Amino acid sequence: MRYSVNVDVALRRGGEWLLIVRGLNEEHAAGTLSLVGGTVDVETPGGDVITDTARREVLEEIGVDLDGVELSYAESTFFVTDTGSPVINVVLAGELPEGAAPVIASPEEVAGIRWESLPALELDAACPPWTLRSVQRATAALGRAGAAA
Repeated sequence: MRYSVNVDVALRRGGEWLLIVRGLNEEHAAGTLSLVGGTVDVETPGGDVITDTARREVLEEIGVDLDGVELSYAESTFFVTDTGSPVINVVLAGELPEGAAPVIASPEEVAGIRWESLPALELDAACPPWTLRSVQRATAALGRAGAAA
């Protein structure tokens, strides 16, 4: 069995998290509320493949350069796509760089951008449980990272 490796990024600004509405033509979970992210490319050169993928996907999807931004590990999970493909998903968390202005840079992948606080997200019926869990884990990860600094 072959697995894909996906990397999602939870970005926080103040007390809110950046979420996207996945493009309506996406192969998996089209139109759902999600974190920015995507699949590790086989062509990714040496270095930290997870962090490099995170930075690339954020730049491609919402036009934000995360160069120099510290990303903390939040969680890793396993899921099967709508088409039956197994995926290992890694979630990293970080602060949105000051002055960054996210935009829909890849309309085929991103149908919308939203900002939500964790309490609001916990009450949002449109938020899939896996996205909520990832934001909860990202909140904890950034708390741990702040405590270690």
